[in-house]
Amino acid sequence: MARIRVYHNPACSKSRGALQILRDRGADFEVVNYLETPPSREDLARILALLPDAPGELVRKDGHFKALGLDAGDYTTTGQVIGLLLEHPRLMQRPLVLRGERALIARPSEKVGELL
Repeated sequence: MARIRVYHNPACSKSRGALQILRDRGADFEVVNYLETPPSREDLARILALLPDAPGELVRKDGHFKALGLDAGDYTTTGQVIGLLLEHPRLMQRPLVLRGERALIARPSEKVGELL
């Protein structure tokens, strides 16, 4: 089976929770701290192609999003989302988990079990 890749933010409780679930289940996984090593344009395109959600779901519409004066309606297409996340990686939903040809946003953390 394909190895699991987790795009992780150590400051996020949901992200830490997903990692703990993977550890508890003995899963083989790698962690990418996406704030230190942001995904490339190609990585983001692949992630968006694998996610079952609309592209805009990969964008966190949190206080930082609002502080930047952004409008969620401007980030609905794959190209718009990729451009935004290349410029502001902090706005990527987390944890983002990939395995083979599947990807999901593990919110709540327990969703990570869908890839096991």
